[in-house]
Amino acid sequence: MRDAVTNLIKNYDVTGRYLDRNAMDTLKAYFESGTARIAAASVINSNSGNIVRSAGIKLFEEVPELIRAGGNAYTTRRYSACLRDMDYYLRYASYALVAADTNVLDERVLQGLRETYNSLGVPIGPTVRGIQIMKDMVKEMVAAAGVFNTAFIDEPFDHMTRELSEVSY
Repeated sequence: MRDAVTNLIKNYDVTGRYLDRNAMDTLKAYFESGTARIAAASVINSNSGNIVRSAGIKLFEEVPELIRAGGNAYTTRRYSACLRDMDYYLRYASYALVAADTNVLDERVLQGLRETYNSLGVPIGPTVRGIQIMKDMVKEMVAAAGVFNTAFIDEPFDHMTRELSEVSY
C-alpha cells in the first residue's frame, strides 16, 4: 500500500529530480490535512457498524426490490453478503483517506470486482448507491466531529463508484 508521500517521492525518483516547489506544496498540503484525515478515520472506526447498517437500511428503502423474493439481497445469506461488502468498501475507504491515495482501493478492492459482480449477477447500480450513501453519512459525521472542510472525504468513495460504474468495451 502506498500513500501520497510515497507516490510523490517515487515519481521524482523515477525521473531523477529533486523535490521542487510543486512537490513541497503537495507535501505541505498533505501534512496540513493530516489531522482531518485522522479524525475522519477515527469517526469511521468508531461508527462503522452503524454506518454500514444504516446505509443498508437506506439503500433497501430506496431499492426495495433487492430484498424481495428473487432480489439480490433476498435471503439472510445474501443480505449479510451485501452488508459485508459495504463494510469492506468503508474500511478500505478509511485506509485511502489516511493515505490520501486511492491505490489501495485499486489493489485490494476494485481489481476485477466489477467483472466478478457481473459474473455473479450482482447489480452494480445499487452497489454504487450504497457507497454514495456511506460517503454522505461519513461526511455528516466528520463535520459533526468538528472538521469543517470535508471535501477530501469524497475522493475514495467517488473513486470506487467511478471505477465500479465504468463500462468495459
